[in-house]
Amino acid sequence: MAEAIAAVKSAYVQLSAGRVLAPLRTALDVSPADVTLVMPFYEAPVNGAGGALGLKLVSVFESNVPRGLPLIHSVVLAVDTASGAPLALIEGATLTAIRTGAASGAATDALARPDAAVAAIFGSGAQARRQLEAVCTVRPIERVYVYSLGGAEAFAAEMAGVGPIPADVRVAASPREAVGQADVICTATTARTPVFDDADLRPGVHINAIGVFTPDAREIPGATVRRARVVVDSVAAALAEAGDLLIPLSAGEITRDHFSTELGQVLAGERPGRAGAEQITLFKSVGVAAQDAAAARVILSNGPALGLGTVVEL
Repeated sequence: MAEAIAAVKSAYVQLSAGRVLAPLRTALDVSPADVTLVMPFYEAPVNGAGGALGLKLVSVFESNVPRGLPLIHSVVLAVDTASGAPLALIEGATLTAIRTGAASGAATDALARPDAAVAAIFGSGAQARRQLEAVCTVRPIERVYVYSLGGAEAFAAEMAGVGPIPADVRVAASPREAVGQADVICTATTARTPVFDDADLRPGVHINAIGVFTPDAREIPGATVRRARVVVDSVAAALAEAGDLLIPLSAGEITRDHFSTELGQVLAGERPGRAGAEQITLFKSVGVAAQDAAAARVILSNGPALGLGTVVEL
């Protein structure tokens, strides 16, 4: 995860500097609850090294959940930047969870208080697991609360004491219990309305909102958005998809300038991050293909050395 966070940090800096081509994704609405997203990416090599070219296809089918099927199915096709030839077909759901976790890890490292010790996780799926791992990679988390409409007990039992995660992982009985003592909050749900009350937040909390990515859905209360220092992965993507920001914007609670700072700009030192110990910070990510480019590059670098994957002769 530390390596993934470093790669995603670099990708965000490159994206904000205009050195990554990552067009807004195309959304194919299969049904009111199901969508397939097409996300191309290109990062040019530097001095003949690095770089990434490819495409991610990801399906988010909420109708799968009651059928006992995964919410997300995805593949990433990596392409040679020199010849355009296919290099690898990568299982994308795991990649997505890792790179999204790494994004929150990067944001937490840039925006959360250095002494943050308590984390709250909303959701209990694959995304929530990697969110927790990433936060615990960059901050000395001592206690974790998890709140979910289902699966919280299994999440707590599985994640406690794994890697950088503390042994003290507790199931919260309510959203208030989850956020009441939290220094870092991650929301990784499919909720369409806020998952906690603004009044329950502690001063100085940092929030990673990564679960919903449509203009009409949100996990974060408008009051929290209004008083937070908001940083986004991509301003263009946020304007197209971030309901957490677009809903309060349309209601007149905030202005367009309220979310004009990208994480890449903060990481590069071009824009300020946290202004004080009691300031609330909010990272809103809808997911951008620059993250997938970074993850694909790391996988292509590490996979063969680890003996992973199957070679297919073309």
